[in-house]
Amino acid sequence: MVRHRTLILLALPAALALGGCGSKEAVDTTRVVAPAGPRLALRAVETTEWKEVGAELTTTDRADARARIPGVLESLTVRKGDMVRKGQVIGHIVDTRLAYEGSAYGAQAAAAQAQAVQAQAELARIRYLYDNGVYAKARLDQAQAGAAAARAQVAAARAQQSAVGAVAGQGAVVAPADGRVLTADIPAGSAVTPGMSIAGITAGPLVLRLDLPESLAGKVHVGSRVLADGVAGAVTKVYPSVQAGQISADVAMPGLDGSLIGRRVAARIAIGTRTALIVPRTFVTTRYGIDYVTVIAKDGQLSTVPVQITPTAESGKVEILSGVGSGDTLVARASPR
Repeated sequence: MVRHRTLILLALPAALALGGCGSKEAVDTTRVVAPAGPRLALRAVETTEWKEVGAELTTTDRADARARIPGVLESLTVRKGDMVRKGQVIGHIVDTRLAYEGSAYGAQAAAAQAQAVQAQAELARIRYLYDNGVYAKARLDQAQAGAAAARAQVAAARAQQSAVGAVAGQGAVVAPADGRVLTADIPAGSAVTPGMSIAGITAGPLVLRLDLPESLAGKVHVGSRVLADGVAGAVTKVYPSVQAGQISADVAMPGLDGSLIGRRVAARIAIGTRTALIVPRTFVTTRYGIDYVTVIAKDGQLSTVPVQITPTAESGKVEILSGVGSGDTLVARASPR
């Protein structure tokens, strides 16, 4: 019995020593070491607030080459996409009625000219007789008035003939400005009326025309920044009218492709500033379509938090909308494979 108790007493220190070693090893395995990598303390910063709006690629003005007389479009020498110069003749309208009217007034002018010749000869004969005392002064005055009236009739007939010719000359369809032909849909041989548009032509520099809700009227002004198709520009004109709940603004954007006038593009316009959490994209990892960030707690513990992000105007940076807040510290680390 004594021997048995002695063995127990000898084994007790050894067991206590082994128990102490096991406890120390367990503490070491639970210690978390933060990964070595860039860290970022989140804080809200002032950023530009952008609004997605619709826009159309157009020019400051549009000119129409219109018919000035009624008739038949005899020819149209331009097609969509052609470049034209101001004053260039691009078509011709013919009114056959004008040709008949011109002939009629020409005949009247010839008849009036014959009457004027006869009246002038009569005046010369009467003046000779008056000088020889045959006719009285009244007869001479009458002959002079008749000759003057005949000459006036000749002038009137010729003026009417010229007027008809001038109207016929207005059958030429002339480009009103330098630019590119946008529309030229009326085929040759079609009947046209005065004021009908024969061709639509761009006029003025290329601009991006924004369609904005009227609620933004007080936030958009000349100089507001705009982004579209990777090109930056600024508002140059805000139109002072509201149509169907929208206002329009022109944006000068050098570098835009102007080959397709009327093309609709997506644009963003700066409407003010706000506070936001902006971080480099390297601090965000994406797994199975969900974005995550790694947050370091004050005790060094790491946690992976899902977040909602959105692109920003700055290349390589995103805005965190939810998931973390100002004061949290992020660490950049590689996504697990």
